[in-house]
Amino acid sequence: MATINVTDADFEEKILKSNTPVFVDFWAPWCGPCKMAEPVLEELSEEYNGKVQIAKLNVDENQESTQKYGVMSIPTTVLFKEGKEIDRQTGFSGKKTFEDLIKKAL
Repeated sequence: MATINVTDADFEEKILKSNTPVFVDFWAPWCGPCKMAEPVLEELSEEYNGKVQIAKLNVDENQESTQKYGVMSIPTTVLFKEGKEIDRQTGFSGKKTFEDLIKKAL
């Protein structure tokens, strides 16, 4: 399954009410490290299909969620399970770091 895009309008429905853990990537189109993370996130969405949903939220277009979750720099990835944040990572340091974070929800 591919990554999904979320917005302020559907954040609660797609993330907080999800039956599976959700790994949310707070990103922007102009962010170099965000672009480097994109293929890794796509790969992880295939590998963890059905176990974890990978979602992307554009911080430029969705200020409410960005501020609510205290995202100060990007990329920031936040792991949600049962509607609650359980961990986060700021910056992109490779697939293993993302996988280690995802495994905390499994």
